[in-house]
Amino acid sequence: MSAIALQPFLHDAQLSVAAPSFCASRPDGRIGEGADGFYHGDRRILSRLEAGVAAVPNAPVATALGEDGRTTFVTVLRGIAELTPDPAVTLERRRELHPGRLVERYTVRNAGDLTARLRLDLRAESDFAAMDSVKAGRATRALTPTAGPNGLRWSEGALSAALTVEPAPDHLAADTGTLGFDLELAPGQSWQAVLECTAEHRDGDLFPAPAAGAAPWRTPAITGRDHHLAHWIARSHHDLRGLLLTDPLEPADHFLGAGAPWFLTLFGRDSLWAARMMLPLGTELAAGTLRTLARRQGRALDPATEEQPGKILHEVRRDEQHLDNGSHLPPCYFGTADATPLWLTLLHDAWRWGMPEDQVEDLLPHAEAALAWLADHADADGDGFLEYVDSSGKGLSNQGWKDSSDSIRFRDGRIADAPIALSEVQAYAYEAAVASAALLEAFGRPGADRWRQWAEELRLRFRDRFWTEDAHGPYPVVALDGGKHKVDSVASNMGHLLGTGLLDPQESALVAGRLTAPGMDSGFGLRTLDAAAAGFNPLGYHTGSVWPHDSAIAVHGLARAGLHDAAAPLAAGLVRAAAAFDHRLPELFGGYPRAEVARPVPYPASCRPQAWAAAASVQVVQALLGLEADAPNRRLRVRAQLPAGYESLTFTGLTVAGLPIEVSTDHTGAVDLRAPEGFTVTTDR
Repeated sequence: MSAIALQPFLHDAQLSVAAPSFCASRPDGRIGEGADGFYHGDRRILSRLEAGVAAVPNAPVATALGEDGRTTFVTVLRGIAELTPDPAVTLERRRELHPGRLVERYTVRNAGDLTARLRLDLRAESDFAAMDSVKAGRATRALTPTAGPNGLRWSEGALSAALTVEPAPDHLAADTGTLGFDLELAPGQSWQAVLECTAEHRDGDLFPAPAAGAAPWRTPAITGRDHHLAHWIARSHHDLRGLLLTDPLEPADHFLGAGAPWFLTLFGRDSLWAARMMLPLGTELAAGTLRTLARRQGRALDPATEEQPGKILHEVRRDEQHLDNGSHLPPCYFGTADATPLWLTLLHDAWRWGMPEDQVEDLLPHAEAALAWLADHADADGDGFLEYVDSSGKGLSNQGWKDSSDSIRFRDGRIADAPIALSEVQAYAYEAAVASAALLEAFGRPGADRWRQWAEELRLRFRDRFWTEDAHGPYPVVALDGGKHKVDSVASNMGHLLGTGLLDPQESALVAGRLTAPGMDSGFGLRTLDAAAAGFNPLGYHTGSVWPHDSAIAVHGLARAGLHDAAAPLAAGLVRAAAAFDHRLPELFGGYPRAEVARPVPYPASCRPQAWAAAASVQVVQALLGLEADAPNRRLRVRAQLPAGYESLTFTGLTVAGLPIEVSTDHTGAVDLRAPEGFTVTTDR
């Protein structure tokens, strides 16, 4: 039986990120299997980096994840200089990751009573594998290095890499990539060396890193009594800084790469959602994301890339992507149904949070082009709904956020046929049209009445066509398929409808009831598909797993709809899950019930860190506080009382129109908001 290519698992990997670079290794720091590697710009620079002593067991005893790409690994070199069962000689690796540069500081310490004599070998390999090959588990070949000053060098085409070590090795074998050091350490002595590996592409980085330490948002913090929400938001802040990238066309504009390892680049949907979630910390990230995508907004009709005038793109890579399902995505790919309305909504929300009016006004021509796409291209068959179909035959078969090929299915497990009109895309479009009408009106541009009418007609059509009923009552279906049949599974998509204005209060309450039922609420967040559905799989990518951003969107939507009692347990589930993952929530995890498993089950190939999973921490804080901004009219809204468990906390780093907001709760959970001068505060029960 021949071996098949399998996507590598990552759940036990140690990941650090400094976009556009990241590093994945074993828990002891070793790089050498599966998706392990030092990567830069979607290429694997080092596929192996091992440190050890021949025939000596290397036993890991500690791993410590620090800030800004720093990780420490400690292992025991078993049996060397030992008189008793106590370990004597340890190898410490301190890893520092920078954009395009990996630094490792090695320290060998002899704490024993005997002199330690050993040869420490560092072994390095490179394959320059493309990310799509690694993700698909395709076999790669190691490149042959050349020996250089104190190290090795690899080159292929436009890409080159150099590895150096100080002090110089006693032995260097380029054919095996081995650098050896002969060590003799008396009791109490230690030895140190510094390895550095750098990568360079002849054409420069597709999306360069920002200046060191840059973050286009205020630093969030929760102080008072110790709380897992405080640790989650602190860890997320550092991870999000590592995911920051800039637009080479305007380096002052920042955006978030979607996630490491698979998606560390510009993604329309992911970057937009993450920026929207971060708005309570400032509007600079939103402005950079909006402008970066606007510069690449569709201008022509191109079936091969699915570009259309006014459309916002899906993703940008340097090279074509060959996915394991047979898809071939061009370097700049527009196959997304939701990025365009999400771009419009982010522009509106950024304005409401205080994005400078001249910056908003500069983007209004792009907003009008995006609205024209809604009217002219989004509804291909003229039935009044936004739908998608893979026009190239090589792209993504599903083009909402659940973009795997099996994600949109009926309750009985059948896969829906395209063209597909997703429920949440209709909600995004409704909200975008209403929001854009407000922008057009505020800035004295025509079209506001037209788009309000367009939105109202969509809302009525949605109510007529997207609702169905089962033994538990009415609910909105996931989608309409190509035959306009209702794709009737109960799924988390309905959570994205909340707070958009598409639903009335009674409909919102019905959705809340579905989301908080045991089949959807795992206890650690929302399942993507109800556990009773025929296609349910707790480890299915979009068919039963839990995605933190998906749950956070529902939590925020419930809060916006005034359904705080339904939002609170879902938010608490995310906070519990974050604690179980050392406060670094992955892209997704298993949808097993908390009643049966004490800790959330990892999804083995999940990105970690991931932009919208990390940014979900800010959205959960916003939802818990009920915090909404109307900077143009100098207004803020906040809840009067937080649920039990959030007493005696102070929330800092929040901002509106560039001015600080501080929120605190007393021992009863009562909320006090210190607003900037000139702002009126409205308190909701």
